[in-house]
Amino acid sequence: MAIFASTLLTNIHLIVIDFFLVLCISSVLFYCYAIYAAITFFADPQPINLEFHPPVSILKPICGLDSNAYENLASFCQQDYPEYQIIFAVRNSEDPCIEVVEKIIDNFPDLDILLIVSDRVIGTNLKVSNLANAAVKAKYEILLLADSDIRVGTDYLQRVIQPLQDESVGVVTCMYRTSTQGWISTLEAISTTTEFHAGVLVSNIKENGIKYAFGSTIVIPKKVLEAIGGFEAIADYLADDFQLGYLPVQAGYKVVLSDYVVEHVQISHNLVDAIKRQIRWARGKRVSRPWGYLGLIFTYGVVSSLLLLIATDGSILGWLGLCICWVIRLVMAWVVGTISLKDPIVKKFLWLVPWCDLLSFAIWCLGFIGNTIEWRGQQLKLTKDGKLLIQEDRSCHKPSSEERGLVRERLTT
Repeated sequence: MAIFASTLLTNIHLIVIDFFLVLCISSVLFYCYAIYAAITFFADPQPINLEFHPPVSILKPICGLDSNAYENLASFCQQDYPEYQIIFAVRNSEDPCIEVVEKIIDNFPDLDILLIVSDRVIGTNLKVSNLANAAVKAKYEILLLADSDIRVGTDYLQRVIQPLQDESVGVVTCMYRTSTQGWISTLEAISTTTEFHAGVLVSNIKENGIKYAFGSTIVIPKKVLEAIGGFEAIADYLADDFQLGYLPVQAGYKVVLSDYVVEHVQISHNLVDAIKRQIRWARGKRVSRPWGYLGLIFTYGVVSSLLLLIATDGSILGWLGLCICWVIRLVMAWVVGTISLKDPIVKKFLWLVPWCDLLSFAIWCLGFIGNTIEWRGQQLKLTKDGKLLIQEDRSCHKPSSEERGLVRERLTT
């Protein structure tokens, strides 16, 4: 019996080693493919036809006061583009962001800018309700949706609109690099740039185009939005941006990933809020693409190589696996983050990539546990199909006198 038990434990140990070795090999292959995908995607810039500039309605859902709110929103008012309108939509008439929008309207009097204040709700996702309220006033056939914490250059609109010259294209979306303040935001930014966007670039090459979109930018014609059932079709989903790419693909349209990279301005003041946000995103990805989320296990080379080293008791094989995984992971991070996306944070803090991967793996594991999330003051429950159920709503609360004072101070500096 003792011999049998010893043999069984030895076999299990060998199986575990083989499993971690397979994970290391798959991770290295993924890293190499991501390097290839990044180089291929950015090596051939998308052409720009300066004669193609259809009028565009930009919809900006806002709630609360984001960091650098004025600069972010004002960047959309400085486009080198002949005809466009901007519609800001907010639910609460006492939301502190309204003062920011009113200053923008005063500072850009020649632009067609509207502020919509409406508490009309069409579903659980209040951001989508804001978008639907804004869309009512949209003059033009082409809609551009962008989150409130996005900042862009003056050539942004001209470039992201280009793929719509092909009538089979239903959605255009963009990757983003993150501007940060503080070490918590820095860790999040590194993970997003070198891990998440690496997966996006691989998916874009492997699947001949992505089948989802990002809230950083979604360009969608009204006819495409109507074909998927309008904003009402996604009003109860957490991952509304994913659905705005996925549903048009199901309707026969293509999603194009633009080579324009926008700036995502993010400041995390405490670790708890950052973890809640990352878990929300993880659980959103899990319900949106369950098999894809599970498959991420094959991309965590930093973790699997450490486990291989431990399982082999520090053998030559274990050290070799760790060195290969970590070196190629850092090369991939450099190519994707620094060379392709031109992210200065990755360039400065490349040495943090392995530690970010360890944190990302922990968040990935937590993404499998539980179905509750917190978003903009709302306590929500996530259903199996990705829809939201409200448990408690404290969203866009009435601002205190201190918050109003903070808004006025920021607007005058």
